[in-house]
Amino acid sequence: MAGMEKSQDWIKGAADDGGLLPCPSLGFAWGLLFPLVALFLWWGGSALGLWSPFLLPSPAAVGRAAWRLSASGELFRHVGASALRIAWGFSLSCLTAFPLGVLLGLRPGLGRLFHPTLEFLRHVPPLALLPMLILWFGIGEASKTAVIVLATFFPVFLNTLDGVSRCDRKLIEVGRSLGLSEGERFRRILFPASLPSVLTGLRLGLGYSWRALIGAELIAASSGLGYLIHDAQALSRSEVIVVAILAMGLLGALTDELFFRLARRLAPWKELHGLGRGN
Repeated sequence: MAGMEKSQDWIKGAADDGGLLPCPSLGFAWGLLFPLVALFLWWGGSALGLWSPFLLPSPAAVGRAAWRLSASGELFRHVGASALRIAWGFSLSCLTAFPLGVLLGLRPGLGRLFHPTLEFLRHVPPLALLPMLILWFGIGEASKTAVIVLATFFPVFLNTLDGVSRCDRKLIEVGRSLGLSEGERFRRILFPASLPSVLTGLRLGLGYSWRALIGAELIAASSGLGYLIHDAQALSRSEVIVVAILAMGLLGALTDELFFRLARRLAPWKELHGLGRGN
C-alpha cells in the first residue's frame, strides 16, 4: 500500500528539514514568539478599526466571551461532550485498526486480498458518509462515533501495517531458531520493532479525530464544540466562534503533547522522529 508510508515520510521530512513541526532546540520562548506577534497585530488592528468587529472580534471581546462561557460552565460542558466522543471513537478505532494491521502485516496474502477494498474506503472522506450514518444510526452519539472511527482507522491501521512489515525478518528467524512461539516472537521482536510506527499512527489518528468530530458536530449535535460554533454562527456571535476555535487548538496541542511524552516512555530505545521530534 503506497499510502501507508506517506504520513510517516511527511512527518520525518518536516522534522529533518526544519518544517512546521516543533523543534526543541528553539526553546519554549521562541515557540511563543509568533503567537505573541499575531496577538499584538490582532489587538492593534482591532483598536485601529481596520476591520469590522463582526468579521473578527477584538481580543478583549473574545476574552470576555471566554470568561462568560467558563463562569457559566457552558464551555466546559461542550468540551467534555467533545472529549468523551473522541475517547469512545478513538478507542474503538484502535481496537479494530491495530489488530487488523498486525494480521495483514503477518499475512501478506490476506493483505493482497483486502487491498482494493481498503484503498477504496481510504479515499472516501468520513464526512461524506455522515448523511448515511445518520440514516443508519440516527442523530445520536452512534453516528458521530462512527465518523471518528472512520477518520482515525486508516492512520492507525496503515502505520501498524507498515511497522510490522518493516520488521527485520532476520530477527524473526533468530527467534524461530531459538524456539520462540509465534506469540512470543510478536511480543519480544515484532511489537517492540513496530511500536514507533504504531505510535506515529496513533498520534496522527488522534489529530484526525478532532477534525472529523467537529465536522460531525456542526451538522448533527446538541452539544460539543462544533455545536457551539454552529449555534454562535446562527446568533452572529463571532467572539464565541473564536473562543471555540481557540479551545479546540489548545485541547489538540495539549493531547498531542501528552501523547508524545507517553510515547517517549513507551519507546525509549527509538528516536521518535516519526513523532515529529527527536530526543
